[in-house]
Amino acid sequence: MICENCQQREAAIVVTQVNNGHQLKKHLCHECAANIHPFHVEQQHDTLHDMLSTWFGTPTWQKEKQPTKKQTVCASCHTTFEQFLQDGKFGCSDCYDAFRDHLPQLLKRLHGGTEHIGKMPNAVSEKAALKKRIELLRQTMRTAVEEERFEDAAKLRDEARALEAQLAGGETS
Repeated sequence: MICENCQQREAAIVVTQVNNGHQLKKHLCHECAANIHPFHVEQQHDTLHDMLSTWFGTPTWQKEKQPTKKQTVCASCHTTFEQFLQDGKFGCSDCYDAFRDHLPQLLKRLHGGTEHIGKMPNAVSEKAALKKRIELLRQTMRTAVEEERFEDAAKLRDEARALEAQLAGGETS
């Protein structure tokens, strides 16, 4: 059969168009079909492959080998981050710097956070509590000055100075 469009080549494709319930069939050659219809025969495999891949994923036999991640290695002791994860120990003190980018994620996953909020030695915790109390007094004093309660502000200032002297002298009560 001859192409109904160009009247020169052999018709290889039947294009069916439906308009208002009426079917119109045309027998076309590859070239005319490619010009009239946006769907190309050569694209059929790629389009079908892409569609199936989206639905079912790429078949295992077609998957390319995943590129290996560049391993983080300590320059001093040559411990890799994977070795650290396996052993749970750093090779040297420079490992802290070498694995700096990975540690916050790891600590958050293991401990629920990246900040140490556990117990401190008594002397350190007393000093920290004293510093916190001084800061709170200073903040309350600023608020009192803003509200023009100058007598209260003076008392707070004196109390903060006494605590600062105690902190500087090393005595804690």
